[in-house]
Amino acid sequence: MSHGTDPVLIVGAGPSGLTAAALLADLGVPSMLLERWEGIFPQPRAVHLDDEVYRIIARLGLAPEFAEISRPALGLRLVTSSLRVIAEFPRDPGVGPNGFPAASMFDQPRLEALLRTAVARRANLITLRSGVEVTGIDQSDTGVTASATDRDTGEPITFRGSYLLGCDGAGSITRASISAGWRDLGFSQRWLVIDVETSADLRQWDGVAQVCDTHRAATYMRIGETRYRWEFQLLEHESVEDYRDLDAVVPLLRPWLTGVEAADLELVRSAEYTFQARVARRWRDRRVFLLGDAAHLTPPFIGQGMGAGLRDAANLAWKLAAVLKDGASSSTLDSYEQERIPHCTGLIRLAMATGAAMTGGGHGGDVLRRTIAPVLAAVPRLARRLTDSTTPALRPSYYVRRGALGSVAPPRISAPSASGLAGHLVPNAVVSDDGGRLDDHTTGFRVLTVDTPTPEQDFEITRRGGTTVAVALDSPLGEWLRAHRARAAVVRPDATVMAAGRSIAEVYTLLPAAGSQPRGRDAASRGALAGRAD
Repeated sequence: MSHGTDPVLIVGAGPSGLTAAALLADLGVPSMLLERWEGIFPQPRAVHLDDEVYRIIARLGLAPEFAEISRPALGLRLVTSSLRVIAEFPRDPGVGPNGFPAASMFDQPRLEALLRTAVARRANLITLRSGVEVTGIDQSDTGVTASATDRDTGEPITFRGSYLLGCDGAGSITRASISAGWRDLGFSQRWLVIDVETSADLRQWDGVAQVCDTHRAATYMRIGETRYRWEFQLLEHESVEDYRDLDAVVPLLRPWLTGVEAADLELVRSAEYTFQARVARRWRDRRVFLLGDAAHLTPPFIGQGMGAGLRDAANLAWKLAAVLKDGASSSTLDSYEQERIPHCTGLIRLAMATGAAMTGGGHGGDVLRRTIAPVLAAVPRLARRLTDSTTPALRPSYYVRRGALGSVAPPRISAPSASGLAGHLVPNAVVSDDGGRLDDHTTGFRVLTVDTPTPEQDFEITRRGGTTVAVALDSPLGEWLRAHRARAAVVRPDATVMAAGRSIAEVYTLLPAAGSQPRGRDAASRGALAGRAD
């Protein structure tokens, strides 16, 4: 790979690693994926992602293909062990503020196949080395060296890179190499995961059903036209060995199989997982970073496990490109940990709390849920909050500015303010007459403004590699700004608001001195979007 610089080494070609490689390629940064297996791991694992993560997939040009292999989930039902509905929290399957359904179900091997397609489309900047097992990692002031073994021949191989991303899962050698131990958040449960293929009509709701039974909690999900997923908490004396074949699992599935014979079912897999809540104590050591399961493990109750890894990749890729191609200080990479560790830890704690609320508390908890859940579901505002896919804002960092101009301190006022937008995603609103959305038309750093910049301001924004996006006051983006008492916002390449203010003068100088953005799109779109009022 001869691109004038050592590639970024990526250990692990799962969803996080593939996404990171494709995003780096779009920023002109070469990478080398080092994967121990020859192909895609065939067993299903993750089955859910939200619209924020869907938006990352769309940035890779995969939105139409992902829509073909996924189905919107209609919400959440809390049910008893006999499937009597305690409460229902519906979701609109249509598009939301991010331009996609709030919750989508899918089969992970099919998603990984799409991500590999995205990597193949960028083969001029990405090298995928399969059958390579990384055995050691060393770094210096100028680069990183990964020692590896060819799994077929046993031959030792050495790879040299500018940086290294450890996307190598819970047993990460990358994490061990930087002595980043786990912070245990105090959750460990053994669950049985069952995937079934059938063309039979189960006549079940196309959402998620959570069995709120403290004796045996369970979850049901339809993840495709003919694919279904069940998860059952294992009892103390049980293991996966008790449920290896279809005859053994059918008694667990029986409440969902009214009128369906066991012969109509194909058991895709039955596996035991120990769901844990852990966060690596650090995610960066100089030139080495942790992403995905190498950095965090979460219970499945809010479906954020795999998506968190894609968020990691989206957060880090453009920052690495800013350092490698635009001369940004390597100290700006500290923002990766500063932003992602609190965000991810918060979601893990939310998953733990959600699991406890839906399945914990013994008999008293069951009684309390049957009493309170219907009340919550009957209040539309509360029900919407419980199914809202919006995740918390990122914490202040070099790339998230709140409060006074240029400050990274939190605002001192409690009323809605422009500074409250920092760290949140900008809505992926419709901005053109052909239905195109913000992400379709602009990339890189953007300054959204309802005011016309002065020639000097527009020149400086352009000089810094940014794009000026004119926003109509009565457009969705204009209303979004106005709701937060803002008239301008600086938006990062990952669609996160860096800063917002009551005038363009308050924020435009926060743009980094050099842009970090894909080539070939921004020049054409600069100043071209007025926003739509519908």
